[in-house]
Amino acid sequence: MKKRQTLLLVVFCALFFWGGCSALKKPKPKIDYYTLEYTVPKIEDLKPIDKVIRVDRFGVAPAYDSNQMIFQDQSFKRDEYVYFKWIANPGSFATYFLARDLRDSGLFKAVFTYKSHMAASYALEGSVDDFFELDTPEGWDAVLGVSVTLVVIGEPDVSKRILFQKSYRARRRCREEHPRGLAETMSEAMQEVSIKIIRDVYTVLKDRKSD
Repeated sequence: MKKRQTLLLVVFCALFFWGGCSALKKPKPKIDYYTLEYTVPKIEDLKPIDKVIRVDRFGVAPAYDSNQMIFQDQSFKRDEYVYFKWIANPGSFATYFLARDLRDSGLFKAVFTYKSHMAASYALEGSVDDFFELDTPEGWDAVLGVSVTLVVIGEPDVSKRILFQKSYRARRRCREEHPRGLAETMSEAMQEVSIKIIRDVYTVLKDRKSD
């Protein structure tokens, strides 16, 4: 009886060890991570103004508040890729690229993000409302929606605090029906939206008295 129990124990340990080794040797599924990538927009028909802006952290609509690459192939339905992901949350993309583009446009005295301790006169806040791949019979589209609000920092009168609020939307056809093609086209959509936001912020601030 003891020999039988010992034999069963040896067999169990061998199976456990073999299963553990197999699990260690089994490669994990490879996940490809994508980011947005585009050159800073050049706006040469405007003159620099003496304004300091802070870009606050952007929020994200619930359906896109992750680093999953979301696609829609039918109404009221969203799905996600398993082995393809964004390297960051859409809100982080919007915050970074808008701050970078505003700063490198050379149109403003200074542009900071919410992480900076430097003082600013105006704050640009907002949210990413759409950030997905739309599959249609004609092809794939990258859909980007961004809402922004420009406010005067420290203004106690709420009626004077908000300078403007606006939503922007870009929809572009993907040249390649692959997550890489989505990343490329979404980058173009972000650049398009960024240019519009920069121009609108500039237009609102250029005639304001020095702060």
